[in-house]
Amino acid sequence: MNPLPEVGAVLPQREFRPDNVQLMLYNAALWNGHRIHFDLPYATDVEGYPGLVLAGPMLGDWLHQVVDEWLGDAGVITSVSYSNRGATYVGDTLTASATITAYDADTGDLTFDVAICNAAGDVVAPGTLGARLFTAAA
Repeated sequence: MNPLPEVGAVLPQREFRPDNVQLMLYNAALWNGHRIHFDLPYATDVEGYPGLVLAGPMLGDWLHQVVDEWLGDAGVITSVSYSNRGATYVGDTLTASATITAYDADTGDLTFDVAICNAAGDVVAPGTLGARLFTAAA
């Protein structure tokens, strides 16, 4: 983590371009057998989606990653809250972002506003993450 936390600081963004193999492996790990995630004809012809639908928890994991990578060994995520506001699909380009919205130097507690945006800039998964630094700044 560098530099020290500052309210308003924007963390480095992460860009994701999920493919059908990544989606299949993710859903297999979750034991998620919903056909909209692996059966393209079912997802498009029966459910009416334009493609294979990304699993919502995958977006939550990406929100977690952007903060976790910034923290490194300096701290730990203590809470995650997010909601999926729009469907995302295999082949989409999605960007995870985070901004520090609160920092308590005495306790090392941090709060982040996080979001996943699609290529059009629409927020498809907003949320809030909490973290704690192992050593609060002096």
